[in-house]
Amino acid sequence: MSFATWITFVIAATIIAISPGSGAVLSMSHGLSYGVKKTSATIAGLQLGLLLVLAIAGAGVGSLLLASEVVFSVVKTVGALYLIWLGLSQWRAKVQIGDRAGVTAQSVLPSVRKRVMTGFLTNATNPKGIIFMVAVLPQFISQSAPLLPQLGILAVTMCVIDLCVMHSYAFLASSMQRFFRDAGALKKQNRVFGGLLMLIGSALFFVKRGAAHA
Repeated sequence: MSFATWITFVIAATIIAISPGSGAVLSMSHGLSYGVKKTSATIAGLQLGLLLVLAIAGAGVGSLLLASEVVFSVVKTVGALYLIWLGLSQWRAKVQIGDRAGVTAQSVLPSVRKRVMTGFLTNATNPKGIIFMVAVLPQFISQSAPLLPQLGILAVTMCVIDLCVMHSYAFLASSMQRFFRDAGALKKQNRVFGGLLMLIGSALFFVKRGAAHA
């Protein structure tokens, strides 16, 4: 892989990472609710899901989604329902209120394992992400060079960029925590981000193979 090809991929990967999506919404939601440090577990899960998507696309399995309407519909439905369920859970999330002076309201913190799994499933069940990678990756892979080293370089590059961008989203959201110190404000925040996740999940039902491929 030439340096010029790699730089082009860096630019493309940055644009992909910055583009608003379920991962960005989740990072902002958890950043606002739990702070940047605790959101790192969620973002780590997002990267594991991203690695799985890259592996699927690199192995050529993702092309099956383009070829089969049934497989695409199943994956799309699973991804959409998961995001809707995640949004509903966020909407109904409990708010913990301190009983001592100076203790402010805060969202109940899920375990590290649950935060990692939430991030992983958010990216891993996104059929649009898989299909997009199937369309993008081949443009940066040389047929005359070994495949695995190239996929490794692309995967590391993509994850490093996504880590930086998602942590930036979480940091920006966490900087607004001072505005969400009471239970009412936290409930509104949970409903805003929960509504966004449900909206993104609902939008997946309308994604077509041709549109996703484009």
